[in-house]
Amino acid sequence: MIVSPLKSRRAPVAVATCGLALLALLAGATASFAQSTTATESETPSRMSPELLWKLGRVGSPTVAPDGSVVLWTVRRYDLAENSGTSDLQIASTDGGPVRTLLTGWKSLSDLQFAGEGDETALWFVGRHEGIEPDAPQLFRIPLAELIADPTMLDPLQLTKYADGVANLKVAPNGTRFVFTRDIKLDPTVNELYEDLPKADARIIDSLMFRHWNAWHDYAYSHLHVAEVRDLQVGAERDLMAGQRNDSPVGPFGGAEQIAWAPDSQHVVYTTKIAPFPAESTDSSLWLIDVISDAPARLLTDGRPGYDNDPFFSADGRLLGYHSMVRPGFEADRNRVMLLEPATGKLIEATEGLDQSAQATRFFGDDLYFNSDIDGTTQIFRLTRGGAISQVTAGDFNWTLVEVLPGGEAAIALRQSMLRPDELFRIDLTDPNAEATAISHVNDEIYAGLELPTFVRREVTATDGETILCWVALPPGFDPNDGKKWPLLLYAQGGPQSQIGQWFSYRWNFHLMAARGYVVIAPNRRGLPGFGQKWNGDISGDWGGQAMQDLLSATDDISREPWIDSERRGAIGASFGGYTVYWLMGNHQQRFSAMIAHCGVFNLESMYGSTEELFFVNWDLNGPYWSSPETAAEYERFSPHKFIANWETPLLVIHGEKDFRVPITQGIEAFTAAQVRRIPSRFLYFPDEGHWVMGPQNSVLWHRVFFDWLDRHLTK
Repeated sequence: MIVSPLKSRRAPVAVATCGLALLALLAGATASFAQSTTATESETPSRMSPELLWKLGRVGSPTVAPDGSVVLWTVRRYDLAENSGTSDLQIASTDGGPVRTLLTGWKSLSDLQFAGEGDETALWFVGRHEGIEPDAPQLFRIPLAELIADPTMLDPLQLTKYADGVANLKVAPNGTRFVFTRDIKLDPTVNELYEDLPKADARIIDSLMFRHWNAWHDYAYSHLHVAEVRDLQVGAERDLMAGQRNDSPVGPFGGAEQIAWAPDSQHVVYTTKIAPFPAESTDSSLWLIDVISDAPARLLTDGRPGYDNDPFFSADGRLLGYHSMVRPGFEADRNRVMLLEPATGKLIEATEGLDQSAQATRFFGDDLYFNSDIDGTTQIFRLTRGGAISQVTAGDFNWTLVEVLPGGEAAIALRQSMLRPDELFRIDLTDPNAEATAISHVNDEIYAGLELPTFVRREVTATDGETILCWVALPPGFDPNDGKKWPLLLYAQGGPQSQIGQWFSYRWNFHLMAARGYVVIAPNRRGLPGFGQKWNGDISGDWGGQAMQDLLSATDDISREPWIDSERRGAIGASFGGYTVYWLMGNHQQRFSAMIAHCGVFNLESMYGSTEELFFVNWDLNGPYWSSPETAAEYERFSPHKFIANWETPLLVIHGEKDFRVPITQGIEAFTAAQVRRIPSRFLYFPDEGHWVMGPQNSVLWHRVFFDWLDRHLTK
């Protein structure tokens, strides 16, 4: 297998149409042109480190002025010693002019958006800084005219003083009102039920979902509220979901994208989940409410049992678009774009026949723009009113559309890769061969001094003859002809349906791993999106089957290269990737010399009985282990704990106490098994982390223990 340098894959010039012509679209997406992946070498090159990861600025919440003249964004920076971060607000012309910093050192900045008409157009945002009263994220406003004037004169107006702050802000297009979410306590605690036992410390639980991902149910529900703004004064807020024991947005990952104003600034569509057994259902729904009247909300998605969320309106308000999954219980089903006429109830699927999922869809005129995973990347697509689809971005990058600029000839988008995190770019929508123009330069200074790894594509033939796209990270200074042999890391992706695209992770960072002297291979095994829905769905009910063979095929393929040291190979992964590591512990047949599992599934039966989102295990494991002899046999065949007799490889287990998705007992069981078998093993335990490691110092500790384990077992 020849390793080829990273190429940038361009969009096809011709458009394709949903249906049979989709094949032409997918084929055209593989056209390529040369793209450099390395920066100019510094006189004193350095390499990425865990500490340097936390010096990188993180771009967030970009928004474009209504006239398309300027784009604003936040930059989050962290102080490792203080174990906390601060945020700045930056602005630049959408043509790529100089960047100015407007606000600096805020505790938080988020939810940037423009609203208002004519001279009243303003930037609205949620922020928190020293001296703010009360000390919680509040609503601020800056007139557009002030943003483009002298930045030293900025004085954001604080509009709210809510004790619990503002979350999920959405301002009406005309700027006369806004909606936000607030937690409303509706359920009694034990101490409120038994007032004579004020020191009792217990919970009485009558149904599932009493804890979710990383938090216990707090007796409260996230409700949508509305408040008027008159003469720059905020009126009394009103709960639009009064008395309801359900949340908007839908947890654990839903945000303001699940709420949309109609262009009339009077109606709002929001997402919530009302199901008799929420732990077993993905049935979220869209509701339309008139925020001026007292009329009850109207259900818009009746009869659609899967996820329905992320509403967005056409400019004239006639059409409501949203994302929808058909199959109930399948959280990774194809995400369709639906178009609804609220006035008539007429509903069509705009992406019918497209074998891809859509995200972040929005209107521009009669066209739709959306993000979609394809071929190990995330690209931006355009769908015309006539049904023609074209890919408008290209290259080995993950693109995220921010906004199409007035006139439709250009757009602002975020771009990231395995090499570096998000920056803002201007895209020419009229010329598929035009280079994108950098708008932000948040991390240019750091990258100018870095000695960089190289990322390449590698295609591997699976045991059933299919082709597996793998990403390979090669260390700085790698030369395939110098006779040096490198240690190899097999990265096993989680999900289990989550593409290995061109993302820049702050934990599973391939740039950092390569900088530490490891070759990394990351296969887009069976079950990952971006290669058609069948490939995506093939993991369900077959956890220990073809997907594991795909990973072993990729390992064997790259191990035949003369520059790989087959005596120094490790397997690493989290979540389903952690499951993979535990499964490989008993089935890798002497391939690996070290293993690391973070928040992995170890025992399928105990996982079923202790996780919270039962719809996930019901779908992916074909139901409870007692539901049928066939299902029981699959649990027996695929559960890693059934292969402990084969364990002999050194194992590092990492787990967080607040991980309720894959409960910590999974990690404890695996570590116990390794210890009892006298296998070299270590358990890194985080009492205040969940499924991820979020704290700056915890993250650096994670990396230090991670690389210490690998270096101990994979270096000579």
